[in-house]
Amino acid sequence: MPYNSTITFTLDTICPWTYLGFVRLRKALTSWTSSNPNSPVTFTLRLAPYQLYPDFSMEGRDKYEWYKKERYNDSPERMQMYIDYMTALGKDDGITFDFSGGTIANTLHAHRILQYLQNNKPPAHAIRALESLYDSYFSHRAHPASHETLTKACLAAGLSEHEAKALVEDDGEELMETKMAIREQVGNAVDSVPYVVFEGKRRDFTLVGAKSVEDYVKVLGQVEKEAS
Repeated sequence: MPYNSTITFTLDTICPWTYLGFVRLRKALTSWTSSNPNSPVTFTLRLAPYQLYPDFSMEGRDKYEWYKKERYNDSPERMQMYIDYMTALGKDDGITFDFSGGTIANTLHAHRILQYLQNNKPPAHAIRALESLYDSYFSHRAHPASHETLTKACLAAGLSEHEAKALVEDDGEELMETKMAIREQVGNAVDSVPYVVFEGKRRDFTLVGAKSVEDYVKVLGQVEKEAS
């Protein structure tokens, strides 16, 4: 009997671990689908919003200085160790992390864009927009809440320039729905990201933190096994 499992991927667009988890999960889905072409189980990836720092301003702060001060006791040496570590992790997954500059800021409107796309467009639109948001912020020092960054994500998703401009400039579009979705995840006991729930026929499977491709593939197999 065919069964479709929804994978709810809870994220924040300025969290490097959700970027790693997102890339690895998508690799796992591609690998699993390729290896199981006749499986009765299909998977749908759904994005869910969460804000690690909801009190951040929209203007934001220097990303390097914030990490150095808030995470590493204002130590340049410890900050460099973190940069080196994340650079190596990213390289393994084809991600170029750049923590040397840029701005860290409130992500509410980035989530609003993703929420609009997910609720009003085919699933691939939100996925492509998230790819753009991650790449812009982590690899190109882009401001995570700027109109330029958000518009670029909308265009990457497939919206026309007119649609993209209208969505980005209308701060109220999908805003209430986005805030409700964030509160829902908090109500689901999410307090860190990535938080990934694989919907199963008999039970759900939850993975917290950025896991390996192999870990994600294993859970996909478990969902299939219990759906039989």
